[in-house]
Amino acid sequence: MKIWVDADACPGVIKEILFRAAERTRISTTLVANQPMRIPPSPYIRFTQVAAGFDVADKYIAEQLSTNDLVITADIPLAAAAIDKGAHALNPRGELYTKDNIRERLSMRNFMDELRGSGVVTGGPAPLGPRDREAFANSLDRLLRKLAPPPESTA
Repeated sequence: MKIWVDADACPGVIKEILFRAAERTRISTTLVANQPMRIPPSPYIRFTQVAAGFDVADKYIAEQLSTNDLVITADIPLAAAAIDKGAHALNPRGELYTKDNIRERLSMRNFMDELRGSGVVTGGPAPLGPRDREAFANSLDRLLRKLAPPPESTA
């Protein structure tokens, strides 16, 4: 199992939670973005820079994904691609995308896109707050306990 992070729009506090989780669980975690990004030195944390452009990072992640990998993204089409490949997708607010909810989320996203395209101002998501960070950390922890075996002890 690997964790893939759609890092261009991922909030810094969420990245910090992911960095700690990668160290604790020893799961390979790769951040993908189209601009340089600092990551802590770790054998479990990597950064891949892709070319600039619309959805380039999303396409890269979708191509690299394997069954049971985890994608951290707020991008609903990327989450849908992950689920179609047998992977898991979690958004930065702690919502797990599933086969049961992803089609509804895609429909709503497309509807809002059409509204914006016709000139309706729809606003964006609320700023990420402490409850969102806690919900993400809790969802990530539950999911990792379910999907990944505990790391072997080096003692």
